[in-house]
Amino acid sequence: MAKAKQAGATPNQRGKSNKSQIKELIDDLNEDLAREYQAIIAYTVYSNVLTGAQWMKIASELQLHASEELAHAMIIADQIDYLGGKPTATPKQVKLSDKAEDMIRFDLENETETIKNYRKRIKQAEAIGHYALAEQLRKILAQEQDHQHDLATALGVDVPRVFEDGA
Repeated sequence: MAKAKQAGATPNQRGKSNKSQIKELIDDLNEDLAREYQAIIAYTVYSNVLTGAQWMKIASELQLHASEELAHAMIIADQIDYLGGKPTATPKQVKLSDKAEDMIRFDLENETETIKNYRKRIKQAEAIGHYALAEQLRKILAQEQDHQHDLATALGVDVPRVFEDGA
């Protein structure tokens, strides 16, 4: 009977305090912020080094993506501050290549990872009652999915699926 009650218990009742959940959310949002910085840098660099007629349209699209990623970073940093954390100032490492297709593939992989993480973050925010944060993340998620679609289209590949189990 105790196990049945435990399974239906709220996160706080299972031993994780609201304070520790907020700390975990702040830490995870800082990872997301570092990934947003990475995207800003990557999109800025890639849009300027892509050459060849076939890449000019995507290069201009990457410039737009860079500005959208900056807006995402501002929102995430504001939310970290609101939750009582300190926004990171360190981006994740940007992969570079001399091949345009490699750069676009790196971006596609990063966007897919970002989508997976934001889906988790929405659930975390809702679990502790931060519904406004969850809504902000949903708006960001929609743009990230647009970026993912643009990149997959540029590469001529299917849009990668993101499964609930993280696969």
